[in-house]
Amino acid sequence: MSSAAIAPSRLVVGVGGGIAAFKSAALVSRLVQQGHQIRVVMTRGAAQFVAPATFAALCGQQPAIDLFDVRYPLGAHIELAEGCDGLIVAPATARLLASFAHGLADDLLATLYLQMRCPIWIAPAMSDPMWHAPAVQRNLEQLRRDGVHVIGPAQGWLSCRRIGDGRMVEPEQIVEEVHRHLQKGSSAE
Repeated sequence: MSSAAIAPSRLVVGVGGGIAAFKSAALVSRLVQQGHQIRVVMTRGAAQFVAPATFAALCGQQPAIDLFDVRYPLGAHIELAEGCDGLIVAPATARLLASFAHGLADDLLATLYLQMRCPIWIAPAMSDPMWHAPAVQRNLEQLRRDGVHVIGPAQGWLSCRRIGDGRMVEPEQIVEEVHRHLQKGSSAE
């Protein structure tokens, strides 16, 4: 699908605290290059894997991490959700899946998820045993019932130095899925 057919959108990219967070930098870069306005929300764990300065350089704005960020007097979750065309969470860790599925507003990203009234895509990433844990699969099923678009995961080499399920899909696949959905939405208007 040609990205030229996609109107620029205002998207928030949520970055969870997993090693796959390094792929989120490429995701943000691709989306910005295609003309989308990108804001980044990171968990504190994500900042242990990729420095916030990386995302600030890629999208031109410092990422939000803290629920009580003084740049957002109405609340970061409220202001970031306002006028947003979509939320992409990559990587979506097991903790984030649980917070989203159970409505736990335990950090900025989970609180923002609850505030959103736009399409949401998640790209799970975790170890094979975690991915196959019954609790994770229950949470995923709940998110699907809630209308969340799940992209992946893939099978492949994992950070635990094993091959298995739970590898975050490549940024290009996430962009394609988001564009496919945005294209359907714009053609319905």
